[in-house]
Amino acid sequence: MALVYAFLTAGSEEVECLACVDVLRRAGIETKLVALGSDRIVTGSHDISIVCDACIDEVDLAAADVLFIPGGLPGTTNMAADKKLCDALVKQAESGKRVAAICAAPSVFGGLGLLKGKTATCFPGFEDKLEGASYTYTGVVTDGNVTTARGLGYALDLGIEIVKLLIDEDKAMQIKASIQYEDR
Repeated sequence: MALVYAFLTAGSEEVECLACVDVLRRAGIETKLVALGSDRIVTGSHDISIVCDACIDEVDLAAADVLFIPGGLPGTTNMAADKKLCDALVKQAESGKRVAAICAAPSVFGGLGLLKGKTATCFPGFEDKLEGASYTYTGVVTDGNVTTARGLGYALDLGIEIVKLLIDEDKAMQIKASIQYEDR
């Protein structure tokens, strides 16, 4: 079974994270909310407190099939400043395993050099932070082992894309139908 770590820190965009995590868990993918720092309770960018499953020092980062970071401010800035997370993202990507980010968070990948030669998307205004990438306004894009999404409105699509990548298209469409999510 696949394992996804979804990271949260002070100022993360709560719904971007939780909508994606919800879709992954519905698909049967083991998905853990991981707090940066030593407190499992994280307060996001809209003052919503979330109890995470573990803190970053309590998990084996190399065991994950996907490392996922949501956007939000100052959450994205806080993630970019976390050495342990950034080192794990680089190792994950360099080993060919998957990384995913949404909204402002793809800028973290850009700063780490993970987008060189890739097509990526992000929240409008962060395009210049996608260092080395070819920017697309597409809602969700996967290029190799890197998946990026434009913002909160694409959080469900991001979850569905990860289900497709980790399981298959049929399971992704089954989850999409079960949550009454239709293309409009």
